[in-house]
Amino acid sequence: MATVKIKGYEFNALVIRDSFNRRAQKFKNNIISNLRAIGLTEDDVDIDLEPIPIRKVPASASWYVDGFHLHYSYKACNKYVENLYVVSKIIEFEVKTILEGKKTIDQFIIDFTEAHDVEEERKSARELLGVDPDKIDLDHINRQYKRLAKDAHPDMPSGDTERFKALNRAHKILKRELE
Repeated sequence: MATVKIKGYEFNALVIRDSFNRRAQKFKNNIISNLRAIGLTEDDVDIDLEPIPIRKVPASASWYVDGFHLHYSYKACNKYVENLYVVSKIIEFEVKTILEGKKTIDQFIIDFTEAHDVEEERKSARELLGVDPDKIDLDHINRQYKRLAKDAHPDMPSGDTERFKALNRAHKILKRELE
């Protein structure tokens, strides 16, 4: 069985072959239940279920804590429902670290705070770095970033400070998504 390694956690990936809608609803309920353990209500959580959860599309969850918009998404699996499972597991692990006192709620907020248009920012970052819209290989993105940043570095003869800054921002956006 394949394992998923993300955000410092490692767990078995699920390959879901049936009951896609039911399982997607179950994972959504798990996310809400886990976030409820740290004082959130269902109204604080936003998870739009994919109508056809067998499709290969990203899954995401957004929630609000102390006025901050927090967000997590995942898209490396072959089905939406499998991506939602990964989102559910990451939130479960993170909430557990808060409840065990290994992480503060403030650190949790820092780790998951995102702009409301984070998906559009990620799309633009991939375009700027010249990688495919579905590319999730951080090593490939790092290589592409380094190649472009080297040419745009202000110390280089063809350097462009503004382009260099834009490349850095794009790289940080994608690195935050994929680490």
